[in-house]
This record gives sequence, C-alpha cells and structure tokens, in this order.
Amino acid sequence: MDEETDQPADPGSGRVRCARCGTTAEGEGPPPTWLCSVENGTRQYFCDTCARAHIRSIESRLDADWW
Repeated sequence: MDEETDQPADPGSGRVRCARCGTTAEGEGPPPTWLCSVENGTRQYFCDTCARAHIRSIESRLDADWW
C-alpha cells in the first residue's frame, strides 16, 4: 500500500505514545521493543508492556477496540 499513516504523538513534541496506555516514548520514533499496528488505515503504536499483556489478541489480529 502507498497510503500514508500518521504516528500518534504528543502535540508539538513529535514523540510517539502508546495507543493503549498513553506512555510516551523517549526520543524520536518508537523504541524497537514497541509494536506497530495499522487499524482502519491508522498506524498505532503499543508499548512493550501493553504488547506483552495483549499478545494473544494482537497475534489473532483482533482490533484494539476489542481487547
């Protein structure tokens, strides 16, 4: 797909934040331990804690609204 998606970020800072718990990543872009998911054309990032807690739902490709 050639569709552009935006990263959820804190206003004005350019930092990525977890779509589930709101934890903000340090530095530019998400850390390598964070998970990226595209749902309904929107790119969402999940911190390593949220990703571990919901790994079965994520691997089942369930929307984040469900879990």
